[in-house]
Amino acid sequence: MDGLLREYLPILIFLAIAIVMGLGMVVAAWVVAPSDPYAEKNSAYECGFNAMDDARMKFDIRFYLVSILFIIFDLEVAFLFPWAVAFGDISMAAFWSMMAFLAVLTVGFAYEWKKGALEWE
Repeated sequence: MDGLLREYLPILIFLAIAIVMGLGMVVAAWVVAPSDPYAEKNSAYECGFNAMDDARMKFDIRFYLVSILFIIFDLEVAFLFPWAVAFGDISMAAFWSMMAFLAVLTVGFAYEWKKGALEWE
């Protein structure tokens, strides 16, 4: 039993430190954070909705379309850049798999275009 405790003691110490630090940060945020927000903080933000409103209200579809656009272009950059850097060393299978990925992104982009997400008012 003594050998077993000696093996797991660093893990238990690490776990205790993690729990104490986590609880300490939560308590510190609760103590230090202001609890009386001013009127401007509760006012409408970028989306135009009140901050403290019903969560089940209708939401404009344009915000979803913009988020889909962000995901499309973010994924494209995240996957296309490393692929382009290693372009000289890739196989034909890697090339065609990237073309399939770009085709899926093109379908998403065409859907966004059809829905009018690229037209700003």
